Amino acid sequence: MNNWFKILAAAVVLMMGISLGHAADTVPAADPQMWAQLKDGATGYTTSTSEFHNQPINTYDLRVLELRSVLLAPGLMAALFGMILVFALFIMVNGISKLHHGFSGKLVYRWSKLDVSIHWLGAIPCLLLIITGLILLAGRFFFQPYVGEGVWAAMVYGAKQVHDVMAIPFMIGWALMTLMWAKNQLPKMYDVKWFMVMGGYINFGPFKNQHPDAGFANAGEKMWFWTFALFGLVISASGMLLLFPNLFEPSRTLSLIALILHGISAIIICAFSVVHIFMATVMSEGGMECMVSGYCDENWATQHHNLWFDEIKENGTLKYKE
Repeated sequence: MNNWFKILAAAVVLMMGISLGHAADTVPAADPQMWAQLKDGATGYTTSTSEFHNQPINTYDLRVLELRSVLLAPGLMAALFGMILVFALFIMVNGISKLHHGFSGKLVYRWSKLDVSIHWLGAIPCLLLIITGLILLAGRFFFQPYVGEGVWAAMVYGAKQVHDVMAIPFMIGWALMTLMWAKNQLPKMYDVKWFMVMGGYINFGPFKNQHPDAGFANAGEKMWFWTFALFGLVISASGMLLLFPNLFEPSRTLSLIALILHGISAIIICAFSVVHIFMATVMSEGGMECMVSGYCDENWATQHHNLWFDEIKENGTLKYKE
């Protein structure tokens, strides 16, 4: 039965018009040798006119795709769960950054309703893309072995649908944030000192009770912004190629390059997103209020963004929530 199967397989190969230099009656006997040659990139001939028409197996593609299992999948897992673990341990040891004078009860206008909406337009899809991207990129290595085939199939199908749908609002949010907020994210000389004292978030040693100068955005926020702007561009451009291949008609090599760049950018954005979320929700007391209502406590403004607060007092644009 096994010999008949080999003969049938050889006949199918011959009917496809692919010749690897083996006679029909010797293909079954040379089966291991044939597949070894295919894996080594052996070429033949065919009536196809595609870019790789004479190469049954593209070994270059396979070598590139090995990066997925060796680097990209573990990298994305580490970027998400590794950074969460690091921050959790850091907060256990260091504690959070509390307001030294407590909450004043006076809320200062900081972000418009449009700004808040644009933030969440980019943030919510970004989180969903990270979660679904983790399933699509690393799921087969870290999740599939522990779930049933039916559950795994449903996970992949759902992740793919959500990932494709959320891509567009993410790109819109990324573009609007980059264009509208860049003016407040330009580096300044006082940003150097902010990094030297770790932004004043360390609660022990010489860093304790340090409050470095900061404008509308501090140095850490600026680093996050430009990282998001740069790698958001890469992930958006590569994502468009992968999402609409019929529209852009990329070559197979370009598609693979886009896949690799997409994965690398996802790892970097994921790691920075975890830092950004921890800093806004847990690490900085009173920080989350900014992107919920658009207002911040006056004591939070003076402690974390003193130069900006002084500026709006001087130019008369300081507004309190009534």
